[in-house]
Amino acid sequence: MRDTYGRALRTGAAVAAGMALLAACSPGDGGGDGKPPRRTPSTSASGTLTPSPTPTPSGPGVTLDPKKAPRTAADAKRLALAVVAGPDAWGPEYVKRSPFLSAPGSWPVLDANCTWDAGSLPDSVLYSVTSYSEIPAAGGKGVLRVAATVTIHRTESDADWEMAETLEEALRCPDQRLREGERISGLTSVSPLYDDQSTTDDLIVERGSYLNEAFKKPQFYTWFQTRIGQVSFATVIKGAPGYTEAKITDAQVRANVIMQDRVKKQWGAHS
Repeated sequence: MRDTYGRALRTGAAVAAGMALLAACSPGDGGGDGKPPRRTPSTSASGTLTPSPTPTPSGPGVTLDPKKAPRTAADAKRLALAVVAGPDAWGPEYVKRSPFLSAPGSWPVLDANCTWDAGSLPDSVLYSVTSYSEIPAAGGKGVLRVAATVTIHRTESDADWEMAETLEEALRCPDQRLREGERISGLTSVSPLYDDQSTTDDLIVERGSYLNEAFKKPQFYTWFQTRIGQVSFATVIKGAPGYTEAKITDAQVRANVIMQDRVKKQWGAHS
């Protein structure tokens, strides 16, 4: 418990640093189960692939047991389902949404028009799953929806590319359409610098405004994505009336840290 608490503090400090940077440079209001954790190479309007940025070296991260590394889709599925955060990881107010888990093989893709659409699972991914949770509307507050995604890549390099592409997408598409009646705007990304106290290989923080036709005003949108070896996992919040960003991102950090610890427990890893 003490170790998990320490991880939460360190992760929270890194996230807070990222949020501060985004707040300083973001032109809009702070404002998901919006998008997937893995990005495919960007496509231009002409249909040709545009280069993705070169991934940066990972931080000190953690040591994993190579004998336990997932090598098949079945191995990856077992690991992903054991790691993905359900409502218990977010807090006592959260419950499962219906459906609770994404359909097998589902893979949203950001197209050239900055709209998320259905795609097929890329060859670089062994398995990916998203869990959906929420706090139901009550007491004048809107329904608060959150999600967690775990993706098991074939290699650590594949997972590293995902992190680089995530940063690139916010630059390419600061305004994105999630689905009918829902979009995010003013999206910005940052990868906080890690040090020798880091508990993962990489971290990305995204922030923007969430616009839902059911809400009168824009709400906050936050996305945390982390990598440990060939595994990436993300937590996302789409804000709702009656909730403050600070309180809900505390739950987001907690869910992220719980998934960190589950990866390390399943993989026999140590910091």
